[in-house]
Amino acid sequence: MAGYQRRTALSPHDVMEQAGHALPEMVGLNRTGGSSHEATFDGAEGTLKLSAHRHGPYTSVLANTDRLRTSRIDYEVQRFLNRLPYEPGDVGGPGSGEAS
Repeated sequence: MAGYQRRTALSPHDVMEQAGHALPEMVGLNRTGGSSHEATFDGAEGTLKLSAHRHGPYTSVLANTDRLRTSRIDYEVQRFLNRLPYEPGDVGGPGSGEAS
């Protein structure tokens, strides 16, 4: 299992909304359960447990997969987390070395 953490300016609701749109497209994971602050995504590549909790102006996002850090799901989860805007006013999105 691998775990990742990211701080973002987005609300927990917005994090979950973006995950619900991006993860099926990026890695074929579909939301199979959860609440407004936690979600489970499953697919052929594995399982992801995602949680988002607000702490002041930031949201702490935790992502845990059931695969090794070298798996496709882990690569795509890291890409998703890196696309979240870090500071208020940031646009977010792919990095300079990544295709949109």
